[in-house]
Amino acid sequence: MGFSFRDNMAPSTPLLTVRGSEGLYMVNGPPHFTESTVFPRESGKNCKVYTFSKDGTLFAWGNGEKINVTNVTNKGLLHSFDLPKVICLEFSPKNTVLAMWQPYTNTIANKLHLQKLNDFMLSPGPQPYKVAVYVPGSKGAPSFVRLYQYPNFDGPHAALANKSFFKADKVTMLWNKKATAVLVIASTDVDKTGASYYGEQTLHYIATNGESAVVQLPKNGPIYDVVWNSSSTEFCAVYGFMPAKATIFNLKCDPVFDFGTGPRNAAYYSPHGHILVLAGFGNLRGQMEVWDVKNYKLISKPVASDSTYFAWCPDGEHILTATCAPRLRVNNGFKIWHYTGSVLHKYDVPSNAELWQVSWQPFLDGIFPTKTITYQAVPSDVPNEEPKAATAYRPPALRNKPNTNSKLHEEEPPQNMKPQPGNDKPLSKAALKNQRKHEAKKAAKQEARGDKSPPNLAPTPAAQSSARNTLSQSISGNPEVDKKIKNLKKKLKAIEQLKEQAAAGKQLEKNQLEKIQKEKVLLQELEDLELDI
Repeated sequence: MGFSFRDNMAPSTPLLTVRGSEGLYMVNGPPHFTESTVFPRESGKNCKVYTFSKDGTLFAWGNGEKINVTNVTNKGLLHSFDLPKVICLEFSPKNTVLAMWQPYTNTIANKLHLQKLNDFMLSPGPQPYKVAVYVPGSKGAPSFVRLYQYPNFDGPHAALANKSFFKADKVTMLWNKKATAVLVIASTDVDKTGASYYGEQTLHYIATNGESAVVQLPKNGPIYDVVWNSSSTEFCAVYGFMPAKATIFNLKCDPVFDFGTGPRNAAYYSPHGHILVLAGFGNLRGQMEVWDVKNYKLISKPVASDSTYFAWCPDGEHILTATCAPRLRVNNGFKIWHYTGSVLHKYDVPSNAELWQVSWQPFLDGIFPTKTITYQAVPSDVPNEEPKAATAYRPPALRNKPNTNSKLHEEEPPQNMKPQPGNDKPLSKAALKNQRKHEAKKAAKQEARGDKSPPNLAPTPAAQSSARNTLSQSISGNPEVDKKIKNLKKKLKAIEQLKEQAAAGKQLEKNQLEKIQKEKVLLQELEDLELDI
């Protein structure tokens, strides 16, 4: 059912709505964090649903007896309806209609006739509206996703685009903000190869202009999260067996930036698209990485343990993390962070109460301008009580022996922090460009020699060891080159021995440490010699 409203006044500060066993109330956003007077607290535990209008001026909620609508700006109750069974509320984009869902009584305006349609996703934004639909495969036929423009559903050429694929028991469809493309995560419940407990996932791209592609993810394992930038020109995927990889792709599905690996399973772009948070929630400890994605620079690494909810404030500066029931029934509460890692406000729910929902008041695009990113943590009076990183477990038999720093999983740094030979500083843009040219040259020579193995962006220790073994057997036919290779091998072997001594706890001399620091340069020389053979 629908009811008409219109109000064009915009609020000036973001509010936080809190729903729990203590009732429904609002909190003033940064910098005050006091309980707001624009909405009198609704006590009791019967509030099941609430929503803001798209511009944040109107607020509707149900208290188990009525649906109420109030004007947040003028602090006035606009309407009250005797509808106790409403389970969902949504304002129209222009604030003219409030839709309320309760047991089905609506009539059908338009219908898409498609056999075995399993799922659909309506595009965001203004007209023309588009819809993505999913039909699962059967009897050897592939599954497919089709894009339509409402209300053009009839005829063999009505679809804007079509993407078919196998290995899909279910899909997740993600429209970008401009409604020009959809990302499809196709999932199977069981991985028939036995490689993964999570089943098998693939990522597909389909655009309204008919273009489609499979997004090639360079690490095997689950797809944890995929998120569009608000610009609609790029997206970030978090994927692969832990430690998970994170990569930004463009609309050609080519990788733009590789964040390496880490303990993460979620990604969140800021409203303005200039900051990206990579996070590890759920069964991970709540580690976050906050990145400036214009310059690909790490801003902060805060930790929000036991978080079940994350949301950016519409101002693009503040972050909300919360621990809510029923996901977790202990230590409920929420925190407001600045993206530089400072905790600005913290609220812990009493031990006999629960927090069910907390969310920001929405704002229209353009209300908050994009601000210059700062890297210095903003001052705060709230202490951050997050625990420090736990040390790795060591069996009792090894606790009194030197730590060799061996890792079960080798973590890969972001691409601009991978060291150049003889240089431990992050790579500049020019250095990254030169590195890509070198890799392209290397790949061409490998292909010319019939070597089909793909070149890595940066060799892992295992790959370096493999390359070293290969090089040790190379014969160039040139005595001078062979002599250089032999000498390099000798130096590298001595470095390996020094590293083993250091790992065993021996104190090395200054000249010995300097030799170890030259290992990357020597490895690069070996690789260059091999390329020239």
